[in-house]
Amino acid sequence: MLVKFKDKKITAKGEDRAWVTLKSLKTLWFNTGTQCNLECKNCYIESSPTNDRLVYLEQKDVLPFLSEIGSETELIAFTGGEPFINPNIIPILKSCLDTKREVLVLTNAYRVLKRHEANLEEMLCTYGNHLHLRISLDHYTKEVHEGERGEKTFDKTLEQIKWLYDKGFNISIAGRSLINEDANSAIAGYQKLLDSNEIGLELKLNDKIVIFPEMNEAEDVPEITTVCWDILNVCADDQMCASERMIVKRKGQDKPVVLPCTLLAYDEQFDLGHTLNDSKKDVYLNHAFCSKFCVLGGASCSSAK
Repeated sequence: MLVKFKDKKITAKGEDRAWVTLKSLKTLWFNTGTQCNLECKNCYIESSPTNDRLVYLEQKDVLPFLSEIGSETELIAFTGGEPFINPNIIPILKSCLDTKREVLVLTNAYRVLKRHEANLEEMLCTYGNHLHLRISLDHYTKEVHEGERGEKTFDKTLEQIKWLYDKGFNISIAGRSLINEDANSAIAGYQKLLDSNEIGLELKLNDKIVIFPEMNEAEDVPEITTVCWDILNVCADDQMCASERMIVKRKGQDKPVVLPCTLLAYDEQFDLGHTLNDSKKDVYLNHAFCSKFCVLGGASCSSAK
């Protein structure tokens, strides 16, 4: 029996696998490291306080990539792990903001921002709304959120969102499809929660909020072939790897490596080289996440700033 997502260019049914060409590097991602102050049940990258498979990026790792980007790169973004436990995060963010581009940081905002409040306020004063913070709030109910992130995480996260809003930071919310409800119902629930806490964000799908599909690598999903673009009425140019790249540094490696997106940090078949110029290669959609999250899910990590 043939195995799905085994061969780079051919599906288990013997069909030509779909690929995506980099059209223009609109977003450059950095994974600051896989260590996190939380250990969520369904974290696609298995971040935790002890996971150091991706080590902390340093400023010296970031600067060469900043020198490569051109005028087409509009956004520099950060994910983890939890970016704000990386001890180098503040000078890294300042270097990126100094390029005059928008900078997005994905954070769980649970306690971890407390140590950086003074630095964050300084950056707000210097760079204004060019610094975006997207806070993970897995559901608008404490029960579901804490079922994923652990006890006593909901109220503290909400308090931090309130602090950021009151200070005038440019913030948005990241939710997940953890229960069976449609996007409109979920957004209405989040809006009610924010309104009741005097957090005046106006939420619309992919505008100040994004709802991501749950990622389960073991789930059976179809492979994407070259004919699927027309069948699904989906465009290859709309996929993350057509306009985005991510930088990671794996434990034991002396150089960061470029990957096509934020979802495939450990799969070395997706390594595209050590420079952005090296990474201008076609990306074959040889992973379940390519199918579920991007092509079928229609999601993008850089939306909803």
